[in-house]
Amino acid sequence: MLAALSMGGSCCFAQSWELGAAGGWGSYHDATITNPAGSANAGFGSQFAAGAVLGEDVSEHFGGEIRYTYRSGESELRFGGQQANLDGGSHAVHFDFLGYATRRHSRLRPFLAAGAGIKRYNATGTPNPNQPLTDFALLAHADEVKALVSFGGGVKAILSDHWLIRADFRDYATPFPENVIIPVPGAKINGWLHDFVGMVGVDWTFGR
Repeated sequence: MLAALSMGGSCCFAQSWELGAAGGWGSYHDATITNPAGSANAGFGSQFAAGAVLGEDVSEHFGGEIRYTYRSGESELRFGGQQANLDGGSHAVHFDFLGYATRRHSRLRPFLAAGAGIKRYNATGTPNPNQPLTDFALLAHADEVKALVSFGGGVKAILSDHWLIRADFRDYATPFPENVIIPVPGAKINGWLHDFVGMVGVDWTFGR
C-alpha cells in the first residue's frame, strides 16, 4: 500500500513495517463567523482522540504511514457569554510522509511529518429548536467531508525487536464544514479549522 515510497533508490534498504494504535486528546482552534453584531467562535469541542496507523520505513531516514483518527467533539458556537452545542465527532484518514532525525535502529527516533487526506465531520445530536446565536449560524444534524492537510511530528522509542512506543502531535487543518455549522444569510466565515491532536501509542513492528 505504501510501496510508492520505495521508488528513488530505496531498493538499497530492507523495508520495515509498523502497525499500531494510540489514544490522546485534541483541541480545536476555531474559525469565526461574523455579522454586524460581532464575531462568534465556530468549531468543535476539545475531547478525546483515538486512532490506528500502518507505516513503512523505506530508508534509514524516510518513511510514510496511513493514519486513521477519530475525534469526539460537539459542534459549537460561542459569542458574548452564550453558547450553542450539538453532539458529534469526526473521522480523519490521511497519508503522512515522515523524515527521521536518526537511523532506523536507533533507540530514539524523532521525526517530522506532513501529509494530506480527508476528514468527515458529523453532528449526531438533535438540533435545539430554541438554539441561541441563530443570527450567526445554525447547528445541523449532518455529515460533511472536507480535504485535510496534516503537519506535525513526534518521537518513537524502541522497546524490543518488535515493539515500540511513540508520541505524536498533529495539526489537522480543513476548510470550514458549512453544512454542519450553517452560516445564516448576512454572516461570513473567516478561517479554517485547526485540530491540534496529541496521542501516545504502541506499534508492533515486522519485516525488519
